[in-house]
Amino acid sequence: MNPELPADAAARVMDPAVVALRAEWSVRKTVDMLRGAPQESLYYLYVTDADNKLVGIISMRHLLLAEPKERLETIMSRDVTSVCDATKRDEVLKLAERKKYVAFPVVDADGRLIGAIRPSDLITIAEQEAGSMLQRMFGAGGDEKALSTVGFALKKRLPWLQINLGTAFLASAVVGIFESTIERVTALAVLLPIVAGQGGNAGAQAMAVVIRALGVGEIAAGASWRVILKEMALGWWNGLAVAVVCALAVLAWSRSAALAGVIGVAMVVNMVAAGVSGAGIPILMKSLGRDPAQSSSIIMTTVTDIVGFFSFLGLATLFLSALGR
Repeated sequence: MNPELPADAAARVMDPAVVALRAEWSVRKTVDMLRGAPQESLYYLYVTDADNKLVGIISMRHLLLAEPKERLETIMSRDVTSVCDATKRDEVLKLAERKKYVAFPVVDADGRLIGAIRPSDLITIAEQEAGSMLQRMFGAGGDEKALSTVGFALKKRLPWLQINLGTAFLASAVVGIFESTIERVTALAVLLPIVAGQGGNAGAQAMAVVIRALGVGEIAAGASWRVILKEMALGWWNGLAVAVVCALAVLAWSRSAALAGVIGVAMVVNMVAAGVSGAGIPILMKSLGRDPAQSSSIIMTTVTDIVGFFSFLGLATLFLSALGR
């Protein structure tokens, strides 16, 4: 394996122990040779030429049903889907999702067979990608490990922490606009985290679904708006359901129908905004050529905090007299 390959290259998770058959071999010779081969290497049978370049593929069924004297080159399929050693792991997952194959041969830049990616390798790739995506969503480097040096981790995390600090000040500034309203109705300060928290959770749900879909190529070109509209509608219906429960709880606690109505409406508004931002932010980042998982949650949380604070406190200001203050 080429040591200069990037850390997320397909060759770094492949199994180099692959059975390579020669195109000029007979079926009888091939079957005799395979008797001693390890079972895990026989998902597919790969055929190479004299230079070890991948030229075909044979299923075990076709091999066993063929005439013993036939040459492999006459029964093999030349339509082979292979993976280059430098292909990124996420691209391998997209290919596996699209093709539904059990395994993929891995070739170098010259087309020579160097290994295969099998089910256990695909599971490893999926686990690595899931962990990397989770880290990137929350502002840690996708290539950071638990035992990475402090300096490396600091370099990966600190810029996003600074950005998060800036967005926190932005959300706080929105609350500051309504400082006088909060002073007159102190219950608003108690209820603010509920509106923002529900929006953040709803946005995280939408974001997780969309980032996964983008990762496996599930969202076709031109379908982005359908995804965003679907999440908007879902935010509306989820918002209504949550708003009813929330409003009833606030009514029982505060004995104020106006306060219950304000938080109910604000909840719906923020849940819709959460659905749109949770789906729209990853799609926008992807369209800009950026990693859709890279700290999307920080941006989305900022949106839901600002919309939640502004809608709740703004409505409370509009209906301040009805709140009994």
